[in-house]
Order: sequence, then structure tokens, then C-alpha cells
Amino acid sequence: MTHTTIDIPDPPIACSLTAADYRRRVAETGAVARKALRERQPIDSGERFVFEETGDIRGRLEAFVAAESTCCPFLTITLETDGGRLLLDITGPDLATPIIEELFT
Repeated sequence: MTHTTIDIPDPPIACSLTAADYRRRVAETGAVARKALRERQPIDSGERFVFEETGDIRGRLEAFVAAESTCCPFLTITLETDGGRLLLDITGPDLATPIIEELFT
């Protein structure tokens, strides 16, 4: 029996959004940041964003996670609850650092 190994490369570091959609996404994350972002912390390969869990913030962050996982599969995104706070961790390869840094500004 012969086995063939296929080396599947990591997904490219490129967002699949159009320029207009990307600007809209950055504007949306900026609006969420102004409303509820309380802290940014560097973590291995990315950042932790700490939000106050108020109003519709959880729903907006859940929608962000779903949308980003589609257009930027090279990012790893987790959303957890910690008391009255929401912890959003976004990590990725070194080349993704500028993309992560632009979110929630």
C-alpha cells in the first residue's frame, strides 16, 4: 500500500473582505471599543481585549467572532466571560500583528 502525504500550508495572511467591507468592520469594532473596551493586554501571538459586559456588547462581539472566522481564518479568536467582563483573545502568526492591532481602535 502506498501512502501519499500532502502538506497543506497555513492559510494565507490576507483578509477576504473588500476594502469597503474592511473599513466598515474597523468602524464597527471601533464603535464597540468606544462603548465598552476597558483594557488591552498583550498575550502570546496577539492581544486580549477586555470589555465591560453591558447591553448588546456580547451579541456584537459574538457576531464579530463569527464574521472574522470567515474572512480571516489565520486568526484564532476566543470569547469568554469573567464576572462582568468579556475577554476576547485574538492571536495569529507574526505577520497578522498589524491586523490584530488595528481592531478595536
